Amino acid sequence: MRKYILSIAMALLSLSLFAAGTTFLPISVVVGDLTEPFPIGAKDLTKSKLTQVLTKNGIAGMGYDGQFALTAVAVPLDKDIIPGPPAKIAEKMEFNLYIVDVYNKIIFSSISLNARGLGENETKSYMDAIKRMPVQSKEIAQFVEEGKKKIIQYYDEKAPVMIKKAEALAKQKQYEEALNIISLIPEECKYYDESLKVGVNIYQMYVDNLCNINLAAARQAWAAQQNCTGANLAGEYLAQILPDAACYGEAMELYKEIKAKVLADWKFEMKMYQDGVDLEKQRIQAMRDVGVAYGENQPRNNYRIDFLPYLR
Repeated sequence: MRKYILSIAMALLSLSLFAAGTTFLPISVVVGDLTEPFPIGAKDLTKSKLTQVLTKNGIAGMGYDGQFALTAVAVPLDKDIIPGPPAKIAEKMEFNLYIVDVYNKIIFSSISLNARGLGENETKSYMDAIKRMPVQSKEIAQFVEEGKKKIIQYYDEKAPVMIKKAEALAKQKQYEEALNIISLIPEECKYYDESLKVGVNIYQMYVDNLCNINLAAARQAWAAQQNCTGANLAGEYLAQILPDAACYGEAMELYKEIKAKVLADWKFEMKMYQDGVDLEKQRIQAMRDVGVAYGENQPRNNYRIDFLPYLR
């Protein structure tokens, strides 16, 4: 039965993460400073366009800064004044896009794109050029694919070490960090299936540990005050316990004990899974969510892309 559940879990995770022809890749969208300052809002707009470069070419990236990044350096090329009224500024911009290994300062792929913006002042012209930056073409697809292949190659080489590190962290009860490592290994890596098996096991350990911690806290809260106040505090801990945790049965017994004493005054129900693929799919997605949340909360104090051309 456990092997059967594991096989379903793996299939469901693949479906949830890579639906609609989109492949997850551990790549971040990063926008650094120009040789001249960005107008207000230009960084956010550029980041949005770079995200489109990924999504339009079948890639779902990460929401936080990691080892691999898609970034752009915008360079003004020429500027013309178009007589009015009102007079307008036409500015041609060159957008140099790079897929890079930030930690090792390696450029995996690059492409230059041109766009011309038009506006009543330089800022509006600049912003219009960013809006017009192309995000989908044969050349852009080749640029993304080249970077993707280099990233996959990296994980084909490093995944065995990453998996072992995740297992070692799990033994130290550092489950979130372990799941973060597992969450980085993309589906196209040849060790993906192995990493997913390890991830499912670590996630179960995480759920069981969380259950033990919250059950102990709930028992303590109820023992201290066997009334509505104690019941509500215990309920806050019991609410963190998932139905597939090893101690869920014990948690349910405590819930029934509290419910019997405070009766209808206690507006709380234990979490329960219903039959059906969708809920199981959500449970497996939670495994990745734990790892991603850990990554999002890590400091990026030394995250720099100033090794790129035009940024020096």
